[in-house]
Amino acid sequence: MFQANLTEEQRLSKAVVAIMGSPKYTALAGVLMIGDRSITDDPSIPTACTNGRDEMYSRTFVSKLSDPELRFLVLHEVYHKLYKHLITWQALHKEDANKANIACDYVINIKLFDDNKDDKFATMTGELSKGCLSEDFRGMNSAEVYKLLGDTPPPPPPPQGYGYANGGVGQVTNEQDQGQGQPLDIHDWDGAKELTSEEKRELERDLDEAIRQGAMVAGKLGTGGDRELAELLQPQINWREALREFIQTTCAGSDYSTWRRPNRRYISAGIYMPSGVSEQVGELIVAIDTSGSIGSKEVSVFLSEVKAICDTVRPDAVRLLYWDTQVCGDEKYDVTDLDGLVQSTKPKGGGGTDVTCVTDYIHDKNINAQAAIVLTDGHLYGGWGKWSLPVLWAIVDHKNAKPDVGKAVHIRSGSM
Repeated sequence: MFQANLTEEQRLSKAVVAIMGSPKYTALAGVLMIGDRSITDDPSIPTACTNGRDEMYSRTFVSKLSDPELRFLVLHEVYHKLYKHLITWQALHKEDANKANIACDYVINIKLFDDNKDDKFATMTGELSKGCLSEDFRGMNSAEVYKLLGDTPPPPPPPQGYGYANGGVGQVTNEQDQGQGQPLDIHDWDGAKELTSEEKRELERDLDEAIRQGAMVAGKLGTGGDRELAELLQPQINWREALREFIQTTCAGSDYSTWRRPNRRYISAGIYMPSGVSEQVGELIVAIDTSGSIGSKEVSVFLSEVKAICDTVRPDAVRLLYWDTQVCGDEKYDVTDLDGLVQSTKPKGGGGTDVTCVTDYIHDKNINAQAAIVLTDGHLYGGWGKWSLPVLWAIVDHKNAKPDVGKAVHIRSGSM
């Protein structure tokens, strides 16, 4: 037992205060304040748990940890929130929940190890030494680690110098003190999924603002910067939010109005107006570039997000057009078929990249759609095409691509 004179609740508060007072974690102060943090006696949570916003810590487990180990565990949960793991990697969880947990942990633990290997402010020792730590995954995001883990991820041994012995950081001298590739905590993916769309957007906004404010404070105090946090602070449009906003805006009808949900467009002006409600909306086109530069993972993640949004908006139909220099596949899903969209679709193509074939196809087939979304790498032969309907370009890994028609959101494949 550690700190027997303090309750587990008090020890948890002490760890948080210590982290907030550490110069190297000044920028995390705001993130530490987001969500609820509590001690639990729930046997289904043997160590710790987060849903991406709230944190829970096992009373029994906390009682076994030293102060540096408890600080490591708290930081581990906070970094899940900071990196938005449970929002970003839902698609990985659906495929293999355990492997997704392990992949996220590898990303966090090597970061925390590097930050604390000299002063041992937070250590992955004792009960935590069974966790995931490997030099093999340095510099990778969770999706890249997930891919390398294979179908049944073995626990790779920690690299030389990355083990823990005798309660501190050092050379591996005791086999029992080596990282064993086990998740340190439970990732409450279902709890994260249960957050409403508005709660998810609010959480992302709060996290971005907390990081931004933390960086400003760190700069004023002269505590130096963290390059990874600086990258998180770079102005970026959340592609999921942009996609949702586009679909909800262009595919929302106004068959009748309701006062139960005020129109947010007018609230800022102090005017309370009803919002339009549509029981029936038009067809949505999703045109996917299959020229070869966009992989199956990106397509799957993108379509999963489109499907989730359409579950709310409920368009008449979603038409998938796969294209390279011609439209190679045309799949139409009505509202009753959307549940099987991601699993049943069959991408086709693999040649060049000429999106004008899509606009020609829409015209020639007399397709009457309400809006179109184009997933592409932006390296187009014949320009951006002539569109007679609203179009959103989701451009992967080509930040300099600037469409001359419609709206654009840029996506880093590593963030999908």
